[in-house]
Amino acid sequence: MNTGEVLAELDRRMAEYDPERIAALFAETVDWDIPGDTATVPWIGKRTTRAEVRDFFVELDRYLERNVYEVERTFVDGQHAVRTGHLRSRIRATDRWIETRFAIELTVTDGLITRYHLHEDSWHVADANRR
Repeated sequence: MNTGEVLAELDRRMAEYDPERIAALFAETVDWDIPGDTATVPWIGKRTTRAEVRDFFVELDRYLERNVYEVERTFVDGQHAVRTGHLRSRIRATDRWIETRFAIELTVTDGLITRYHLHEDSWHVADANRR
């Protein structure tokens, strides 16, 4: 699969929200990062394996009630892609809502995602997670 096909499949699997099937689109070794205050926001941060990516999607529902995750634009240049969009989620621990725009940088190599960096308003997310 080329980069566009992998991202289309990622969208399908995200809509179904099956962590095992989502993670199967990632390489065994991956450069994953959602930067921010990991002491306050435990679900973000770096991951380096497919198993850690699966665990992220498994554990995310423990922290968040996902409401909106909408990719608005996808820009593909060979094996590299950037996606922009917005999300809205309720943080279960504080019952506060977060709404933020995001940009995701991805690299697809041999039909698998090898790099996934999600950039969002990390201050807003951390602030909403503070009790």
